[in-house]
Amino acid sequence: MAQGGEAVKRFSLLFISVFIIIGFQPVSAAEQRTVIIELEGDVSAYREYLEMHYPFIEIVDEFDTLFQGLALRATDAQLDELSQHSHLLNIHQVHTYKAESRKTEVPFVTQDFLGTSAAGVTGKGVKVGVIDTGIDYTHPDLKRNYKGGFDVVDWDEDPMETTPEEGEATIHGTHVAGIIGANGKMKGIAPDSEIYSYRALGPGGTGTSVQVIAAIEKAVEDKMDIINLSLGSSVNGPDWPTSLAVNKAVEMGVSVVTANGNEGPANWTVGSPATATKALSVGAVTTPQKTAVLYERFYKKMIPILPLQGAVEWKQRRSLPIMDGGTGEKQLLDATGKIVLFKRGKIPFAEKARAAERANAAAVLIYNDGSGPLEASIQDGGKPVSIPVAAVTRQVGLWLLKNEKTAQLSAKQVELQNRMAAFSSRGPVTRNWAIKPEISAPGAPVWSTVPQSGYQALQGTSMAAPYVAGALALVKEAHPEWTDEQQIGALLTTAQLLQKPNGKPYDPIEQGMGKMQPSKAISTPIIIENPLLRFGKIDTKQDAEYVLTVHNVSNVQQKLQFDMPKAVSGIRWKVPMAVELSPHETKRLNISISVNPDIQEAGVHQGYLSARFGQQEVHLPYLFLLKHADYPKAMGLEMEWKPLNRKGAYHYQIYLPEGADELRIDLYDPDTLIYKRQLLTKKQVDAGLLEGSMSKREAGKPGVYLALIQLRMTDGKYVSTELPLYLSDQMLMK
Repeated sequence: MAQGGEAVKRFSLLFISVFIIIGFQPVSAAEQRTVIIELEGDVSAYREYLEMHYPFIEIVDEFDTLFQGLALRATDAQLDELSQHSHLLNIHQVHTYKAESRKTEVPFVTQDFLGTSAAGVTGKGVKVGVIDTGIDYTHPDLKRNYKGGFDVVDWDEDPMETTPEEGEATIHGTHVAGIIGANGKMKGIAPDSEIYSYRALGPGGTGTSVQVIAAIEKAVEDKMDIINLSLGSSVNGPDWPTSLAVNKAVEMGVSVVTANGNEGPANWTVGSPATATKALSVGAVTTPQKTAVLYERFYKKMIPILPLQGAVEWKQRRSLPIMDGGTGEKQLLDATGKIVLFKRGKIPFAEKARAAERANAAAVLIYNDGSGPLEASIQDGGKPVSIPVAAVTRQVGLWLLKNEKTAQLSAKQVELQNRMAAFSSRGPVTRNWAIKPEISAPGAPVWSTVPQSGYQALQGTSMAAPYVAGALALVKEAHPEWTDEQQIGALLTTAQLLQKPNGKPYDPIEQGMGKMQPSKAISTPIIIENPLLRFGKIDTKQDAEYVLTVHNVSNVQQKLQFDMPKAVSGIRWKVPMAVELSPHETKRLNISISVNPDIQEAGVHQGYLSARFGQQEVHLPYLFLLKHADYPKAMGLEMEWKPLNRKGAYHYQIYLPEGADELRIDLYDPDTLIYKRQLLTKKQVDAGLLEGSMSKREAGKPGVYLALIQLRMTDGKYVSTELPLYLSDQMLMK
């Protein structure tokens, strides 16, 4: 076989933890299926080899921009034969579904919360690619601006949302697209932008890293001006495959906006691809609307809820006890006056709710079985459910189970405005200590379009990201003469610093520059291109320097003035007090910090430098890590069954931000905590992604486990963490 080209790093499978965990479906051995194969070496040469020696295998596409591979249609027998080739690194499954429409009735709420009419622009001519679950392009508010796209899941040119007939239905991409470019009863922030859909997430809103990367490559090839990625993972690292793909897309001239994640309020919870160095990552701010929350008076705990689509309003004011309903498989006999708490899985949402209703329950809560929020529907064409049904996060669900005997919940309406949403993930990024998010936007809750001509309020950084993508489209239309970096810099420079209820500003790793203000971004005379000051890790007494790039984009002289930083023992700043800029002049400013580690405590140090021009105040976030910090040293543990040879093998991966002298993984029963077996041991593990393969015998019995990960770090200290692990010897179907 002909060989050539530079070998590339293997991009491994990653479950995108946007909403829910993937299901399984058998595929007939005689059936042709569409797969993406990863290759090492010259893709064109391997394609020629296949065309010559395997004429009955259909090659449907070629990838050589963000990763090396081919999309092809073949039978199991043909794939089994190809898997013996040394240049084939991996086979990634995609699946074909038959699309059918269905109707639903969702009341429309007239609320122009995305309007920016004062800016005088509408995003006209700006191409925005939405990489998501697909789009219902027949929606009356979207069909005018929808221009095309591609479906990487089914591998065709019809990127429609998943319908109930095809699997677990999705609505996410349609909602995201409406925030950007709806143009009907509802107006998106950029109502004349051109919307393209790239479906990378299948039934239930899940996909693989290769599907996401393939979608990014398609969007780059189609010359998108902006890509919106309202998806994420639990891996906090700058060198995860999807993050690297985002960086490369930006280098090729595309502005990429990402959701920061929904794993807050803890620090270090940002996940890839928001960890990409060149991505514009977005946190979520509450919108000025009243929303229902649950309150536990004894524990003084406020619990955000997300009503399921089609559910009645949550009006219970009196405190109600909780009842564990499991997954809904066992019959509920009597739940009178109680809130039944279900775990997601096994039984459809509507069936769980009807079972609770038959048992005289007052309401239903469903908690996710994976990370992140759960957004779903109880509309299945059957009898409507008359009691409230809402979703909570896995963390909340487990807390409620733990306190089932004592906790009682009441509902209340609260008004949250210009506050960082509790679920919004926090930074910083491990290894390079970047500040994430860079900016924030409305995300809790946001009304937008959903399939079958509907409208619904959803919440998440998934909603905040398209708000910024739409605003960026406005800036691009208003100022095509600005570079991509200047256009993004304008949004950052003019953002509004948000404050907590106590009057103190949110930390940089919570809000970035603050809440975006599109109209001010369009009219700003000064742009600070890279205003988030990242000084990295400091181990000894030393100076750390950061270079700001400042542009005067106006026709008159401008003056940028810095305030003297507050005096802090052990920290000394060097900051220019005032900078004069002639019309259209650019200057680079050195800002340095000297830290004495003997005086300052170890850990993350952050804050703001203040500056101003004219009437505009700018608050520049800064961050440095002194010596070390307490953050997850292991994440992203997954094992996937791969038919790469006749016997098959498990592909495993785990991300270690600092590496380790020794790694050990033991498996336990998640319910009884009884030790089961040792899964893996490794020595001298480099920082970053560790991946490999093991046989079925080495992996052991399939099932759900609690993995105890023990690390001996390079300094000799031991750390441990627990992660869930699902082990299956079935090929995952998307």
